[in-house]
Formats: sequence, C-alpha cells, structure tokens
Amino acid sequence: MAPPSREYIYGINPIFEVARSGRRKIYEAYLNQATARQPRLAKLAAVLEKQGIHVEWVDKQRLFELARSKEHQGAVLKTAPYPYVAFDDVLDKPRLLLLDNVEDPTNVGGIIRSAEIFGFHHICLPTKGTPDIYPSVVKVSAGASEHLHICRDHTANQYLKIALQNDYTVVALDGKGETLVQDIPVSDMERLFLVIGGEDKSVGQFILNEAHHVARIPMHGRVNSLNASVAAGIAMYQLSHAAP
Repeated sequence: MAPPSREYIYGINPIFEVARSGRRKIYEAYLNQATARQPRLAKLAAVLEKQGIHVEWVDKQRLFELARSKEHQGAVLKTAPYPYVAFDDVLDKPRLLLLDNVEDPTNVGGIIRSAEIFGFHHICLPTKGTPDIYPSVVKVSAGASEHLHICRDHTANQYLKIALQNDYTVVALDGKGETLVQDIPVSDMERLFLVIGGEDKSVGQFILNEAHHVARIPMHGRVNSLNASVAAGIAMYQLSHAAP
C-alpha cells in the first residue's frame, strides 16, 4: 500500500514548528472558530496567513475528524508527509542517534524532543520495529521533529555496520551495561553513534555484541528501570556535556 500523500499535523506548538522550519509543503490550516480570540491561536493564524497559507475556521468536530485526536488544541495543518533524509547524507555528522526496538510513538516523540535540545540532530529509525514520524509523534515531540534530520532507510543492524565502517564509536544504552555513561572517554566521542533501545525490547544482541561501549545509567531507587525516553534524555545530556 502506498504511503499517504497528505498528513494532518495537530497541536499549536507542532504547527508553529512546521511553519518555522519550512521543510514541508503546507496546503491548508484549520483552526477552531470558537476560540479564534485565544492569543496563541490568533498568533498562529497571523503567522500562517503571513506565509500565504489559507486558514479555514471550523468547528471542534471538524478538527477531531481531521486530527483523529482530541489533542488538537484547536489547530490542524494539512501538509506533505515527513521529509526523511538518506543515511548517506548524515554520515559526516559527529553525533548520530539510532532508535532500536522503540515501538511506542510516545517514547519516539519524547526522545526526538530531547535529541533536538541536546544536539543529536541526526536520527536513524530502522525500517522495522519503530513507528514512522506520524502526526502523533510530531505532537509529542512538540514539533522538534521538524528541525531534525531523520533517516529511515536501513535496518538497525545495517545502520550499525555502516557506522562502524565509517569509524564511529558505538555506545549502546543497556541497563546491564558494564560501563557507566559518565565514564565513557571523551576521546571516544568525536564520532559518536548512540543506540537507544525500547522498554519491551531492548537494544538487539548483535548491536550489543558489536558496540564499543555497553553503557548504563546509575540508579539508586527501588524501581530498577527508566522510561525509554527518560533514559535517552539522561544519556544524551551526559554525552553532550562530555563531548569535545
């Protein structure tokens, strides 16, 4: 089945970021007529109209039908699909992030939001085992997805093999890792390939076997696991502050 040629991005912040990034073709905007005077919605309408985007004022039911979610915040944007990049085009970047077996769209969106903040601006999504950059992912990321370069053209193991061939240091995050994240040598971060696993399925065994460092986050509580997006955020923060 062919992928859809149109998507409906929803939420005020995500729509602002789609408009700011200028990376997607935008066809039309739908805003809630009942809250037209709400300051953030009025500001959004002004931004869209300044860019020459047609704004249609509709009722809440129409917004729900378009977004298929109650989380639309009175705003839906009709756009082209997410503009993925090729992995070959990001292989010269100093930091790459691979999501392996991260199946929950909420976690993917949360990780993307942290990645934008902590400088991991190039993300690899495997062709299997992770969701596409759906509108729901864009919403959770607060629109951060629109400012990142995300590829989705290889399996997780294929990404790893190519990264190793291009002299990246591979760091796989795992709760049973022998190395603490903060103990990874700075010298190993010049070309960093960080791998984050999911909650139900962690980083695949092949990647764990091939990684230069299998690292864990030190924990002192009684609950012995972290949400995938929280763990990813901690790891990216630590590595971004330690990197040369």
